[in-house]
This record gives sequence, structure tokens and C-alpha cells, in this order.
Amino acid sequence: MIHTDRAIVVEGKYDKIKLGGMVDGVILCTDGFRIYKDKEMQALLRTLAKKQGLAVLTDSDAAGFQIRSFLRSICGKENIVDVYIPDLYGKEKRKAHRSKEGKLGVEGVPEQMLLEALQKAGIGASAVEHGSTPVDKLLLFELGLSGGPDAAGRRKVLMQHLNLPQHLSTNALVTVLGALMDAPQLVQLCEQLFKNEETTDEA
Repeated sequence: MIHTDRAIVVEGKYDKIKLGGMVDGVILCTDGFRIYKDKEMQALLRTLAKKQGLAVLTDSDAAGFQIRSFLRSICGKENIVDVYIPDLYGKEKRKAHRSKEGKLGVEGVPEQMLLEALQKAGIGASAVEHGSTPVDKLLLFELGLSGGPDAAGRRKVLMQHLNLPQHLSTNALVTVLGALMDAPQLVQLCEQLFKNEETTDEA
């Protein structure tokens, strides 16, 4: 399995599922051309691009290259590493018909070719380093970011501070926070953000 500290961006959920068994890292979907209108996902990608960089792995057809170009325009080409798959013609098993150009997408490319494409782009050269303790759901609960009466408000403050989309699910938030920082760093950040709240409670 490849370890990477870059967030990998793919087009669809089946691409994400395919890579999920091969890559230890954050994998995000553009949901095809929906990324053009999804301002929240754009904000999330910009944040991760600046913090740790993106590895863009789209299909090798015209649509895939359009999405690559769009991501470079909103995230900065200096923050992006392009991962290219070869042109392979055929049909994914789950689909009734070939794609418009007849090429296999990321989900249909053999794993070995995907691994070679990632390694050729320099992805997986080193393991992810997030510190001694990773962010998990239990930590979010302990910090009052989930499961409590003020959790939604506290999450909103945190996500605004980090310029993250406001409607991330708890699972997605854990994934993104884990990519940006380790547990001690999150604790320290929450102490800074909510110190006034603690002072009020003591009064």
C-alpha cells in the first residue's frame, strides 16, 4: 500500500473505492463536473492544496483533462502534482456501454498500472507523518465538536477558522482534520478558539 501526505483527487466514488485499497491517505471526489458548481468542495480542495498539496488522478479522456485544468485554476498549479493513467480502451464491468471515447477510467485500470502511475508522479515516496496521535471521532466528542448541544456551533467556528465547507459530515471532518493536523494540534487549536467560552463558564 502506498502512503502519501498529499490529498488525492479523483472524479467519482468508484475511483475512490479502487484507490482506497491501494493508498493510505485522503482521497476526495470531484463528482465529475459537479466540482464547477460545488463551492464547498472547491474551498476544501484549496485548503488542502495549500496545506499539503494535491495529486490529481482523473480519467485520460477530454473530460478528465478539463477537470484537471479547472483544479489548477482554483488551487494553483504549483500546489498540484498530476498523475496520468495510460489510454486503455475497453468497458468497466459495472457499465453497460463504453465511455464516449471508449477509454477505461481510473476504476477500470489495473492496480499495477495505477501504482506505477502514482510512483512515476512521485506519490508514495514517504509515509504520512501526523504526529503521535491521530484525530478520531472520540476526540471530536471530547472536544465538544460532536454529540453535544453546542457541537454544531463549535464545528462551525472551527471550520470557518480552517476555511472548510460548513456541511462536512463527521466522518469527512475527521478525515480532513487528520490530513491537516494531529490530535495534540487539534486540542491546542480548540483551546485557542474556545478560550473565551471557558472563561465565561468559570465566571
